[in-house]
Amino acid sequence: MHVLHTFANNDSVPYLTWFAERARHEGDPRYTFLVMYPKRPRMIDEMRALGFNVEWIPYDDRKRKRGMLLALPRLWWYMRRYRPDVVHCNLFDDSLPGIIAAWLAGIKVRVVTKQDTGFHWLHAPRWMFLDRLISRTATHVIAISEECKRFLIEREHADPSKIVRIHNGIPPEIFTQQDPLVMEQLRVRFGTTGKGPIIGTVARFIEWKGYRYIIAAAARIVLRHPDARFLLCGTGNQEKEIRTLVSEANLDEHVIFTGWVDRQEMASFYGLLDVYLHAAILEPFGLVYAEAMMNGVPVVSTPTGAALDAIVNGENGILVDERSAEALADGVEHLLRSGPRSIGAAGKETALRMYHFNIMWEGTVDLYRWALSKQS
Repeated sequence: MHVLHTFANNDSVPYLTWFAERARHEGDPRYTFLVMYPKRPRMIDEMRALGFNVEWIPYDDRKRKRGMLLALPRLWWYMRRYRPDVVHCNLFDDSLPGIIAAWLAGIKVRVVTKQDTGFHWLHAPRWMFLDRLISRTATHVIAISEECKRFLIEREHADPSKIVRIHNGIPPEIFTQQDPLVMEQLRVRFGTTGKGPIIGTVARFIEWKGYRYIIAAAARIVLRHPDARFLLCGTGNQEKEIRTLVSEANLDEHVIFTGWVDRQEMASFYGLLDVYLHAAILEPFGLVYAEAMMNGVPVVSTPTGAALDAIVNGENGILVDERSAEALADGVEHLLRSGPRSIGAAGKETALRMYHFNIMWEGTVDLYRWALSKQS
């Protein structure tokens, strides 16, 4: 079985690497990767080292319309050259030209994973017709959460018979290895030694991650917990605005902007936290709070994506209303009072059961095989 993946705006994609490593070990499927990126992507060397083909299509998302138009014939040409059994697209920027190219190339099984449902609905509704076009042109659509599936049916008007829900997955042997030495180094780096509770979030600084509500919640939380520290892990174009909000709320002593933490240190980063706080709005999955749960960190989250699928409120996490600083602050206080260790342990058990990489792998490969069996 030959599967061709398209991917845009990333030069290395961990879960595709995990898929390639697993495929190499099991001998199936055979992969080809078409990567749309401004410069030569790291994935070329990573995937070729595993024995798989990678082709680079220069693409700059700052010139999205022109870039997609230029990418479309190259995607088609590579698909005609490699003649895969399955084409699998992943993000909007590669899915739009990729799924059209696959249709034009006569590929019978065209799969799209909806990783970014809701973005156009919230921020650019005039482009929703393109999301609908992708779903119509695909033969199979993977929804990565129940919320994602409902959105596809209700807002994108996708054919329910095309949709299969497959959660994203995480290899726990990689992402739960906490190193006490690294944890101590991170405590020193962020100045959290002797402070607490330590409340963290990992997300890009963009509007739909809800950082403005986290800062407003932090102002409420420090009134009850003067030693509380908030670790904001990420970068993005909203960072300057959020830094201003922190200063205006007199929270400079309490809020630490960590920048990105190395992926190899992320399990140790989660080990610093007493609470993981997630304020996203309409997020299809949310890999980072699944990682936090898998590391035993109790989660306070808006009811979206993976959190909504996994969390039973008050048992293995806390769910709170979207766009509400008061709800976030109350959720943290409720968690701290009701036994964060037991809730964290229950959340870990849930994440290991629901979001293990093996489940993602098996669900995806089973979909390919089932789809191909219908073509024979």
